Amino acid sequence: MFELSDQESAFFELAQQRNLIFYHKGYFSQSIIAAMSEVVKLQLEVAGINAPTRRKLFSSFIELSQNIVHYSADALVEKGEASGAIREGAVCITNDGERHLMLCVNPVATADVDNLRERLEPLRNMSIEEIKQAYKLSLRAETPEESKGAGLGFLTMARDASAPLEFAFHPRADCSDTTLFCLKTII
Repeated sequence: MFELSDQESAFFELAQQRNLIFYHKGYFSQSIIAAMSEVVKLQLEVAGINAPTRRKLFSSFIELSQNIVHYSADALVEKGEASGAIREGAVCITNDGERHLMLCVNPVATADVDNLRERLEPLRNMSIEEIKQAYKLSLRAETPEESKGAGLGFLTMARDASAPLEFAFHPRADCSDTTLFCLKTII
């Protein structure tokens, strides 16, 4: 039998204190998301979260995970197969009473930071009705060439959130080509 180190004990204690429902840091792919989805659904149900909130949390989990798969700058790829990339990031779901916090962190190309900021900043000041209207317009609009979903992911999360989306960009000391993109939503 082995004993947990102080660091391992501290991690598990912190997870309990923060009411951690789900956490994954590592690589994401479509098959990994499918497997994690089953776990997240069950975790949310076992936690006793009501059905409408579970739906919003699950939907946001999928959107955050898909963003990592489509846009994370760090990828494991087999030679000549960029389309099947497995990309790096982290997703965390915790609860704080009736509120649920979702965090997502992944590296993005530093050159994409301004574009991401321009897409997210307006959402912070929109009313829920304006967000719903923008969502409907996006459904009808043509998907931009560089997008994998017509920008619906951020609108979906903003629509389901109980507070404006929060985001930050943190330059990486080890690599100026990528920046850590952090997104937080409260449901």
